Amino acid sequence: MSPRFLISLVAGMVLTAPLHAEDGKLKGVVELFTSQGCSSCPPADAAFRKLVGQGDVIALAYHVDYWNYLGWTDTLSSKENTERQYGYARMMGRSNVYTPQVVVNGRDHLTGSDLSAIYGKIDTFSTEGKGLTVPVDAKLRGDELEIKIGAGEGKANVVLVYFDKEKTIDVEKGENSGKKISYLNSVSDIETVGMWDGKAASLTLPASVLQKPGLEGCAILLQATTTDGDPAAIVGATIVMAGKNI
Repeated sequence: MSPRFLISLVAGMVLTAPLHAEDGKLKGVVELFTSQGCSSCPPADAAFRKLVGQGDVIALAYHVDYWNYLGWTDTLSSKENTERQYGYARMMGRSNVYTPQVVVNGRDHLTGSDLSAIYGKIDTFSTEGKGLTVPVDAKLRGDELEIKIGAGEGKANVVLVYFDKEKTIDVEKGENSGKKISYLNSVSDIETVGMWDGKAASLTLPASVLQKPGLEGCAILLQATTTDGDPAAIVGATIVMAGKNI
């Protein structure tokens, strides 16, 4: 997870925030752990596409590397994505991981292809006060990215999750051999850029963190951690997109 603060600006790039729920508020964060080498994953990838299209959740896909031994190396996978999934497993008291797995709001997991259960979990968390209760907003101002965080309870890290908007892959080997699969919001990197202590705060970063060649999007998560440093509840989030002539 390399730092991005020294990345040079890319001319002609602008930022937008394309997610708009009907009530103006995002409902939650859905993280899918998937693999190009997993035969059970394409239905979950299709369900994930619907989540992305819904527009009222932040949906992120983490391609893991532990199925690469089956004959096909997932071109979007990384050990960091796998480590994040194992971190969630430890936080939940689980001894194993699986694909396709979805983690909602950093709090609980479900089978990635069960779209109705995922929607149900998002609604349940919202009702129980376990949704995105802390407002987070991000704006580009000149050569700076300004992140504003509202007040709330507890402590959390400010985490940037970088992703590619869409990648189409011809899978040549393994369990999905011969399939051409389009993947949305596949995570390419993660980094922690600050901390939040429950008080309203603002954080200013160089705009270059969002203006590197090939970068297409970034989710900003306000995420608690366990005492061991594993990822835990996500209490706030927003998203920005990078692109040309948007």
